[in-house]
Amino acid sequence: MRGVTPALAGPVRRTLPWRALLAAGVLGLLVAAAPALTGAEPTPWQTLTLLRGTALIGALGLAFLLDDPARHLTTAVPTRRPLRQALRVALVAPAAVLWWAAVLQLVPAASRPPAGDITLEAGATGALALAGAAAVVRLTDEARPGPVVAAALLLAAVLAPLLTPEDWAMFTTPGDPQWSQGHDRWAVLTAAAVTVWAACGPEPLGRRGRRPRGAGGPA
Repeated sequence: MRGVTPALAGPVRRTLPWRALLAAGVLGLLVAAAPALTGAEPTPWQTLTLLRGTALIGALGLAFLLDDPARHLTTAVPTRRPLRQALRVALVAPAAVLWWAAVLQLVPAASRPPAGDITLEAGATGALALAGAAAVVRLTDEARPGPVVAAALLLAAVLAPLLTPEDWAMFTTPGDPQWSQGHDRWAVLTAAAVTVWAACGPEPLGRRGRRPRGAGGPA
């Protein structure tokens, strides 16, 4: 498999949803830079909200990462789907890390929350987007899970602060005594999302060798 991965990198790179990723990246940077562009001095709560919104924008871009119009044509290829999905993430990960580092630098330092904690929240949100996309690919024949997952992620972002029990403290501010406990739960959420993504990686056995609807080649 050592020789397969480098050979696969080029074709996988060409199938990545660069427009969606670029749009999310640019929009996220503009949102993060809004205080600097307008001369505003946001409060710590406003900066925290700004960063959480930016993290959501980045996750919306990642929701499209597993979109692959040719998925039905690659079902029977020797390279397993978990490797192909992992390669997609690996190709995007360096840019995502640099993007988030730029986001943290763009917001005012005086009101910026602890970088490690807000980065954990951003990582959990991105992991949820990838887990959702992997689940749609695993459970359906959908080749482009991005729109469905993005809509679900937006809905969850609206409902989660309203429906999450107060004692979970997942949407507190840095000055809250439960801030640390809440981020323990963010870590658990991240681990759960990664586990779901891994569990949804393999192609269902029932689909191997089946012809996709409307396709002339093997699936």
